[in-house]
Amino acid sequence: MSAGAVSLPDMADFHQQDLAGSRFEQVHLQRASFREVHLNDAEFYDVDLSGAQFREVFLSGVVMRGVALQNVRIEGELEGVTINGVDVGPLIQAELERREPDLAKMRPTDTDGFREGWRTIERLWAETVERARALPEAALHERVDGEWSFIQTLRHLAFATECWLHRAILGDPRPWAPLSLPWEQMPDTEGVPRDLDARPSLDEALALRLDRQAAVSRYLATLDDATLASDTVPVDGPGWPEQRSYPVRDCLLTLLNEEWWHRQFALRDLAVLEKRPT
Repeated sequence: MSAGAVSLPDMADFHQQDLAGSRFEQVHLQRASFREVHLNDAEFYDVDLSGAQFREVFLSGVVMRGVALQNVRIEGELEGVTINGVDVGPLIQAELERREPDLAKMRPTDTDGFREGWRTIERLWAETVERARALPEAALHERVDGEWSFIQTLRHLAFATECWLHRAILGDPRPWAPLSLPWEQMPDTEGVPRDLDARPSLDEALALRLDRQAAVSRYLATLDDATLASDTVPVDGPGWPEQRSYPVRDCLLTLLNEEWWHRQFALRDLAVLEKRPT
């Protein structure tokens, strides 16, 4: 062992430690797990990441040179992503909208556009729920590749509506139902439910989900251009979103974005579940 080298057990745990500025050279980290780890401004040189999985990862400002991307699957927001001198974001967006023309309705600019976008969401989700009903209910609690189950997805969308409509726009500081489900990385927050072990039936989850959907429909029915262009009044009390003012337009766009992409994730996982023998 060289001078200054440290011998560690085969499986070492590092928890709540500050290793900023550390240097790792000729180190084996195969099958290591990184959760809530800050690697901003880190440098990776001659690093093998084959087979690695990244979830909920922020890559803003990242520069990659001499990179081989083969058989790579990326799902997320691509903005200002330049590959070999080409901004690929608009190309991907155009292809997504070619495949699913309804996606263009998720970026409305006026009140009528928001109402049409939400009607589209309601129609698409109704079709998706009917597709899910063809599966055994146990399958709707199954997490495919560690992602949320179908029923957990419905619970999370109820949470999203409570956050961005009831709390941010309508000013209710604690709008969450016991079954509502925040995103998994959200810190424990007073008054915000987080029952990951709950196993409500599809109809129980839908009752909450449809109630929250209807609240959005009612709000949009009376929305005018002046309100759409205004900002929300900051709400009191802990929770999400944070206690500050938000453009009403941005709150509603966030809802449409959550609805659209979580349905895409649900469709992806339903396709896997449908191929399994009953």
